Amino acid sequence: MHQPDATSRDLIAENEALRARMAYLIDQAQRNHDIMCRHQAFDLEIVGASTFQELVGTIFRMLPVISELDAVTLSLVDADADIYTVMHKLGVDFEPLPDLLFCEHALELGFETADGAKPRPRLGAFDAAAHRPRFPHAPAGLASVALVPLLRNKRLIGSLNLGSRDPQRFTPAMATDFIEHMASIIAICLENVISNEMLKYIGLTDALTGVYNRRYIDRRLLEEIARARRQGYRISVMFIDVDYFKLVNDRFGHQAGDEVLREVASRIKSELRLSDALARFGGEEFVVLLVDADLPAAAIVADRIRAGVARLPVDLADGQFLEVSVSIGVATLGDTAREQPIENAAQQLVAQADAALYQAKEAGRNRVMLAG
Repeated sequence: MHQPDATSRDLIAENEALRARMAYLIDQAQRNHDIMCRHQAFDLEIVGASTFQELVGTIFRMLPVISELDAVTLSLVDADADIYTVMHKLGVDFEPLPDLLFCEHALELGFETADGAKPRPRLGAFDAAAHRPRFPHAPAGLASVALVPLLRNKRLIGSLNLGSRDPQRFTPAMATDFIEHMASIIAICLENVISNEMLKYIGLTDALTGVYNRRYIDRRLLEEIARARRQGYRISVMFIDVDYFKLVNDRFGHQAGDEVLREVASRIKSELRLSDALARFGGEEFVVLLVDADLPAAAIVADRIRAGVARLPVDLADGQFLEVSVSIGVATLGDTAREQPIENAAQQLVAQADAALYQAKEAGRNRVMLAG
């Protein structure tokens, strides 16, 4: 049988090597195509997110999977805790978001350079001491990280922090175009969603007192009545009026009246749970929505509020002290209201609390009256 000579064997080996190389390149091309498709789907998901919690939740849910990462955290610059406070008031639940981190100053993120150049991603080995603030719940064996600045209009708004157990996944010599592109899309989405949420909050908040406005409480009441019907608990409403408020404006001026409203709102809020809601209904009237509270429980809270407002005089900016009290009407959603349309039940509940408030004022003010 004829044996191939050395030249033929070399050609065969070279051909096999080329085939193997081609197979590898095809496999890599397919893998890169799959990665690109997954990242395109990720981009569409985050661009379509309409709320802060939806956006952040999508980042933490999808990014570790599509990029095969062992850790993903997000650091946001939040001077004076404005973002955290507004998102919390809009109902964002931070408990399932342990990898969402906040810092007060951009300097804390460590991207500053001596020449003030544009912040660049920082890739390298994981250093537990240096990187712990970015990965407070770092998984065991984390070996390399990429800290990617989130920039909007040359302003550092945060950092996308990626981690892997593979020590070669992120190295200083690695190109960063891809992760910078991803970070730029995330930064745009974050800024848009946060801006929209801030506008939403402003639209639902009373500018003078900082509590919610009537528009919010009207909407929230419908939601809570529907939820109370499904889950079988009670909700109660308080209608609160500042006693003799017109005399405050007439004798001390409207600025003093504004100070009184702000202080009363603060004292009411201090007696409420996070699940409750306080809104300025108009003028000197406030409405409180108590979740999972029957009439006796609501009456106890109402009397705490009444006593808390009256306990100390309001310290006005001009040094004067003003005695202030409130009258409160309380009503609870009854069983018969379950048969009504939600809108009718909400109107009736507020009307009952308003009627009880009227009785409290007729009875001498600085007191609590219960509907029914």
